[in-house]
Amino acid sequence: MRAAVLHTPGETPELREHPDPGPGSDRTVVRVTAAPLVPLDLLCASGTSYFGRPAVPYVPGVQGVGVVESGPGAAAGTRVWFSTTAGMAPGDGSLAERCAVAADDVVPVDADVPDAALAALGLSAVAAWMSLTWRGGLRPGEHVLVLGAGGAVGQAAVGAARLLGAGRVVAAARSAAARDRALAAGADAVVALDAGADALAERFADAAGGRLDLVVDPVFGVAATAAARALSAGGRLVNLGGASGDTAEFSSAVLRGKAASVLGYTNNALTAAQRAESVGAIAREAAAGRLAVAHEQVPLADVATAWRRQATGDPGVRLVLTP
Repeated sequence: MRAAVLHTPGETPELREHPDPGPGSDRTVVRVTAAPLVPLDLLCASGTSYFGRPAVPYVPGVQGVGVVESGPGAAAGTRVWFSTTAGMAPGDGSLAERCAVAADDVVPVDADVPDAALAALGLSAVAAWMSLTWRGGLRPGEHVLVLGAGGAVGQAAVGAARLLGAGRVVAAARSAAARDRALAAGADAVVALDAGADALAERFADAAGGRLDLVVDPVFGVAATAAARALSAGGRLVNLGGASGDTAEFSSAVLRGKAASVLGYTNNALTAAQRAESVGAIAREAAAGRLAVAHEQVPLADVATAWRRQATGDPGVRLVLTP
């Protein structure tokens, strides 16, 4: 089969012929129809991540959409979303014509949403949805701030917050293009992330109408420091990434005075049932046209170019490879 094969950590995968998992595998074999290229793929392939140096050669790709061909779990012909541990553990991922997946990592999908659109949402939307609900405890009418709102997680969080009943959704992002994507996702107001913590805290509070109950934070750093200062009494900040740095400064007096909470989130903490439920909800909302992430379909043959675009840090949209 054709696949994007990485031979040396830190370098760019190349389209090659690669062993096909084929029938007889003790895993579920999926014919891949769409696979997003995400920052985690590049992190795992770098050889410098906390997962350690991956065994090479291997096929990157931690998630995708496709159709079951054989194996345990879902019946042959079932349309599914799936995840992999490519780059985190030995084995191949989704950037290929076929992928062998653990049965628990396959989620049947019957919602009428295009494969590329579902792949673009994927784990980013799962993180956004569960940060708002399971971790953040969003209640109807609450005001939400989404940091890094132009990225895939941010766009999904803006749209999901609106669907889940937020009274006001504020989006913060660095570039004008990212802020435009956040507005398209459904934000009521946008804030530029181009100032220090004091100025940003004031901007956040003003944009949120003087009330800020929940922050979805995939960036951390100065933006998280400012957001914590802007929280209302009983407010919560859910961190699910560190795109702007691995540290932020929080005032003990501010947190205690507001009885505020700073919470961590990772998709790895979800049970298989939680992940399947969130994927199902996301797919239904996407099928109804209420949830989306800006994306661009790229042929698998152009994987090297797509990989280099993702490596710039901001390709503008989620790149989805289609075999």
